[in-house]
Amino acid sequence: MKLPQGSILEDAIKVSNAPYKKGSAVGILIEREDTRSQASVEYVVKTSKGEFKIELLDESSPSSKRWVSVFKELTDVPVRWTSRDALAFGPFATDMEPVRGSTDMERFTMLFGAGGGDAANTHIIISKTKHASEYGAPEEGVFARLISSKHVLSDLVKCDRILSVEPVVEWEKAGDHISTTDLSLKLEDGSKIFTYVEIEMDPLAPEGAEFFFAVTRDGTFHTDLSSTSFISDHRFQGELVPYENFEARSTGSVFVRTVGYGAGKLYISTDSRTSSIMHSVIGHVVKGIELARMVENGQKIMVESIPDQVMLLGMTNSEAQEAMSAEGIEIIREGYTEDDGYIVRQSPSTTIEILQERKVTVQGVDPDMLVTIELYDDLAPKTLDFFRHAVGLQYNPVGVLPVMMTYENTYIFKAEKPAESYKEIFPENTPKMTIAGEIGVTNQAAKRAGMVGVKTTDDDLFGPTGERFSNTNIIGKILDVEKLRHFKDGDIVYILERSKEE
Repeated sequence: MKLPQGSILEDAIKVSNAPYKKGSAVGILIEREDTRSQASVEYVVKTSKGEFKIELLDESSPSSKRWVSVFKELTDVPVRWTSRDALAFGPFATDMEPVRGSTDMERFTMLFGAGGGDAANTHIIISKTKHASEYGAPEEGVFARLISSKHVLSDLVKCDRILSVEPVVEWEKAGDHISTTDLSLKLEDGSKIFTYVEIEMDPLAPEGAEFFFAVTRDGTFHTDLSSTSFISDHRFQGELVPYENFEARSTGSVFVRTVGYGAGKLYISTDSRTSSIMHSVIGHVVKGIELARMVENGQKIMVESIPDQVMLLGMTNSEAQEAMSAEGIEIIREGYTEDDGYIVRQSPSTTIEILQERKVTVQGVDPDMLVTIELYDDLAPKTLDFFRHAVGLQYNPVGVLPVMMTYENTYIFKAEKPAESYKEIFPENTPKMTIAGEIGVTNQAAKRAGMVGVKTTDDDLFGPTGERFSNTNIIGKILDVEKLRHFKDGDIVYILERSKEE
């Protein structure tokens, strides 16, 4: 792009229409051509259906050296065949020495194969599944693995082809770089600007993908810690995430700690590390790894995902029907099935499973069984951290509050999830009187910390949970408090958060 002399960062973002979220950090790389160097570990393979990135497993292996010697010649190489287990590009000639016998391949790994055992008939074989087959591969077998854009494999058919292969430039040797939120910064000639990070979710980690969607619901990754090998977001520390995918944490890997101190921390790897039994890999960066390498402690960066989350909770049945029909996904209604019913549950619960099955079952409830709330993030941020975790609002737009007891004009709730065991509820935003409809949480100054309450009338003696005002934190209000009359002890109240803008 060409901009007038003296242009600032904001000008470049506006003219390019680049994805950008207000308040997020932008990375600027000022390249120095004389210091550019090409990496010999990662390569971008550009095809007629998109590009994917590979990483060499061992630079010293004969197959890796062979790749380095031939990758520049891999232009206009067609898909020779594709099956459920693998895909082959070729043929072309090499000096490889095929070995008879079956070769084991993990999912998304790559090797050289020789059709008929003839090196003049060499192919690049890429696995789609974990399997073993006779490909006429050399003795060392697999030499590389895909580390991003794995979805491209499923799109390739026989008429497609490799257009070119390019090595990944070692960005840190390419020039000077900064990370800034100052959009008035003047640009230098030759600047490269990175405004967001795009992440492809790994199909082997459906629960991990939902965790990622929850952490980054506001469209950003918060850099609570930046090191030489990763950046990490600690907003969901303490949440337990199932271990799903044992995989090396290569550059651009997105992973979550699943056990021990620090469980629930979300990471983006900026350097290659070995696999870990404590960290489950849930995705891979496909664009903008440079921004992840530049961002500083305390900054946040914009993130986008492939695919977008399929989240129907909080929609009406008619809204969900329209949204899923546009995506070609069948929707099955259960519970309250009228168009005005609110969806409080979906099955499968994860985006990856829904997209794989192309079908989703939704549970609807009568509109009177769901109340809308507005939360006071600016007045009670710590207590709301507890509340959202306790009722499920940190993962879903709809939370669950079981009614523990009702008396006079008071409703007492006890969340099913004991988040008070790992979330603090210090006194915060304590009231001088109770306003009808306001939501109170008993703080740690009282024995029943974590209780949630609402009164349907004003009260100048006790808080919404029946505690003294000093023991009560006010976190928000129910916008349609009259609906509470429908509930009795043991019932479930579904809550839908509305922002002030809405």
